[in-house]
Amino acid sequence: MSGLAVAMNRMVLSAQLLERGAVRYTPAGLPAIDCKLAHASTVTEDGSPRQVSLEIKALAIGALSRPLGLMALGSSAMFAGFLATTRNGRGMLFHITELTPDAAEPDKAIASVPSIEPAPSSVSTSTPSSSATI
Repeated sequence: MSGLAVAMNRMVLSAQLLERGAVRYTPAGLPAIDCKLAHASTVTEDGSPRQVSLEIKALAIGALSRPLGLMALGSSAMFAGFLATTRNGRGMLFHITELTPDAAEPDKAIASVPSIEPAPSSVSTSTPSSSATI
């Protein structure tokens, strides 16, 4: 990466929420939610239209876990964040840092989900949760 003035790792994706795991807590006590997003669109590549579709594993930590937890499965939103490797280094994980629900789908945007509370003080941080592996 020498010669680059600024390193950039930012991704913005319009997508649907396909799957959402239960709220878990990081060793620092922050709420976290693992999910899977789906995207489909037509883009232009070298002057020709191309159909693109993908599914990507994603993660929201901290304050963003609440709005993600309230989204109904199948609802659309604009997600922004950065890419990193998974803990085991065998895959890619989209870390969500911004979330804007799709205003065109107000009936699907928010599900009835209980609020996300801070981690209980009795949470053990010595053993990782099995849902932490993505």
